[in-house]
Amino acid sequence: MTSSRAARRAVFAILATLSAGSLPGLSLAQGAARAAEPLPTVTMPDFSALVERYGPAVVNVEVVERPQSAGRGGPDAEDPLNDFLRRFGIPNQEGGPQRNAPPAHGTGSGFIVSPDGYILTNAHVVSSAQTVTVKLTDRREFQAKVVGQDERTDVAVIKIDAQNLPVVKIGDPRLLKPGQWVVAIGSPFNFDNTATAGIVSATARSLPSDTSYVPFIQTDVAVNPGNSGGPLFNTRGEVVGINSQIFSQTGSYMGLSFAIPIDIAVNVENQIIRTGHVVRGRIGVQIQDVNAAFAESFGLGRPRGALVSSVEPGGPAERAGIKAGDVILGVNGQSIDHYGELSLLISNMHPGSDARVSVWRGGKAQDIGVKIALVSDDTEKVVAKSAKGPASGQAERLGLTVRSLTAEERQQAQTAGTLVVETVSGPAAAAGVQPGDIILGVNGKPLLGTQDLVAAAKTTSKTIALLIQRQEQQIFVPLRLN
Repeated sequence: MTSSRAARRAVFAILATLSAGSLPGLSLAQGAARAAEPLPTVTMPDFSALVERYGPAVVNVEVVERPQSAGRGGPDAEDPLNDFLRRFGIPNQEGGPQRNAPPAHGTGSGFIVSPDGYILTNAHVVSSAQTVTVKLTDRREFQAKVVGQDERTDVAVIKIDAQNLPVVKIGDPRLLKPGQWVVAIGSPFNFDNTATAGIVSATARSLPSDTSYVPFIQTDVAVNPGNSGGPLFNTRGEVVGINSQIFSQTGSYMGLSFAIPIDIAVNVENQIIRTGHVVRGRIGVQIQDVNAAFAESFGLGRPRGALVSSVEPGGPAERAGIKAGDVILGVNGQSIDHYGELSLLISNMHPGSDARVSVWRGGKAQDIGVKIALVSDDTEKVVAKSAKGPASGQAERLGLTVRSLTAEERQQAQTAGTLVVETVSGPAAAAGVQPGDIILGVNGKPLLGTQDLVAAAKTTSKTIALLIQRQEQQIFVPLRLN
């Protein structure tokens, strides 16, 4: 009881002290005054000056498509970005082709790069255009001419007959870093000169199912139908990219947008204005990324470079001695970390010039001289035929039943190799190896027979890399062994 009374007396004493304002260092009046003080101001980026200065150089691009292509809905009757969405397997809401359909209308964006009327936009915005109308922020409208377009980079140059136009300032996308603020201006859903902001999510991004030469800038800037072809600005008001594509399951913004680096677009622009077309270099290889399993298989210290999965017969790379299974680590002293960087480096080289290609082969690096050739859309196609027949060998550790190709099968496939007859539960099935695949090599070395595959499976401890021909493609597949 005594202790309880003492505790109550202590509480009453504290309350009396507080009511008297005698708490050391803080009176009740001071406490009230402090509570009334405003919270510290949090400074957020202000892009109003940027939008005010460079917004007038951003234009709305309206397209009427040629009648013969109207069934697909213009560059996009509703969405100029749909071509990209279709490449990601998202169905076109317009359905299939329609006969006697009226001309389709599409909307995109663009930005003025010269006072005399040259404008950059996306190739997919104007690729099927019958007429192109450019609307400025001062409400003037001009009929535009498509000077040229490049489907591989999705860049187009259009021209209007005007002078003393406002222009954008071009920046250096190589200085961009993930986390930096960027601003997009365009015409989403036909709302002209709409500004949205976000951050750079990644740079030099390679996209699935994309065969372009573009290392995209990925952002979380809200980009929607109609933003295609509009500029992406850094905080200094410089254009660093062209908003081109989105990744979406709905057809609208879901937090993933992609822009073409402006240096690539300017290179295309200069070539189109100067010559009317774009010239690119090539060496004649198919490549894929080097993941951790491949790096281990080929003895690389870490994943880097571009893995050569096939070499064009008679092409520059084959003549120089580059082989499937080589890992290209650099060109002319410039290192390659991700495989997409190789395509960009080679494509920017002039046909006829010489390149010093650094390759990793047999556990060591070596330099190979290659003569750059002109890009051509004609490719050699090799079709592998699935064949039937008795198995002549088993690679049990891999979970494969294989046999050698017959003479007829080698002629049909235009190659020698080992045919996968069956896959069972094991590393091969887990890696996606399929019956009918033709195994051409193991760990960067040609496969001379089924015995080589069995021997490699026995002597390899952790990971094995198979070079496989599947229908018209050659790919490397990593198998993690048990």
